[in-house]
Amino acid sequence: MTTGAPPPLARKRSRARTLAPLGIAAYLVLEIWMLIQVGGAAGGLTVLALLVGAGVLGAVVVKRAGRRAFQSLTETLQQQQSGQAPTQDPKSTRNGLLMLGGLLLMLPGFVSDVAGLLLLVPPVRGALGRYADKALDRKMRSATAGSFGDAFQQARIHRPDGKVVQGEVIRDDGPPAQPQNGGPYGSEGPRPPLTP
Repeated sequence: MTTGAPPPLARKRSRARTLAPLGIAAYLVLEIWMLIQVGGAAGGLTVLALLVGAGVLGAVVVKRAGRRAFQSLTETLQQQQSGQAPTQDPKSTRNGLLMLGGLLLMLPGFVSDVAGLLLLVPPVRGALGRYADKALDRKMRSATAGSFGDAFQQARIHRPDGKVVQGEVIRDDGPPAQPQNGGPYGSEGPRPPLTP
C-alpha cells in the first residue's frame, strides 16, 4: 500500500566521512614509500632496527605517561576525600598528548615516528593542547539542542531503553498532608509496588 507522503530525503554525507578513507589510504602509501626509500638507502636491517627502537621508545613513553596520569588521579582523589580543593600539577597536564606521541612511535613507519617525536617536545605539546582546548570550548559553546555536544544533557534526561520510571514528587515547601480516614495510606488504600 502506498501513501502520498514523499520518501525521506537521504542525509548528505559529511566532508570528513568522505575524505577520511582517502586520507588513510594516502598515509599508508606514504609510509610504505618512506620505508622503501630508507630501506634502499640504509639497508633492511637498519630499517628494522629503527622500527624496533621506535616501538620500544613508544612503549616506555606510554608507560611513563600512564603512571604519571594514575598518580595524578590518585592524588586528586585523596585531596577530594580530605576536603581540600584539588590542585593542578603542571607536570601532569597533557598526559593524553604524551600517550598519543608514544602510540605514534609504536606504529610502524617513519611518518608516524616523526609525529610522535614532535609530540614528545614540551612546547609543541603545550601549543597543541592549548589549540585543542580552545577548539573544544568553541564546539561546546556552539552546540545546539539535539547535537553531539548536547548528548551528555540528553543522557541524563532520557533513559537509553526508553522506559518511564514511576515515582512521586515530594515537596518540602508546605506542611505534610494528613492521611484521611485515619489509616496510613489514606482513603485509597496501599499503592501497588513498583515493577520494572
